[in-house]
Amino acid sequence: DGLIDTLKNRSLRTCMIEVALMDKVNDSLREADELAEFLSYITKEVPRSKLICNLIPFNDIGGAGGTTFRKPSMERVLAFRKRLQSLGICAHVRGTRGDDESAACGQLVTSRKKKEMEAV
Repeated sequence: DGLIDTLKNRSLRTCMIEVALMDKVNDSLREADELAEFLSYITKEVPRSKLICNLIPFNDIGGAGGTTFRKPSMERVLAFRKRLQSLGICAHVRGTRGDDESAACGQLVTSRKKKEMEAV
């Protein structure tokens, strides 16, 4: 409700929704359907609103920092995007940068913390 109220009170009603997709956690077509339902509800409640959904494949950092989450396959990410688009949602897959050097968003900090923990 807070997002809807905020959008109703803005003159520019474009909202970008960022979703990090994790392998077998939230990257299935069922979750795509649920996200589409949520986003459609917002556009129905906020006249003249435009939502853009950016899908971000999770940056798999190989279990560093104790995480067990994994990056979904590109096939699953593209199927997720295709489902959203078929349901009328403007969706894009955000390209990742720095993955190969473990320099993607959040990875440098996690690597440093892991080294600090190993030194203790």
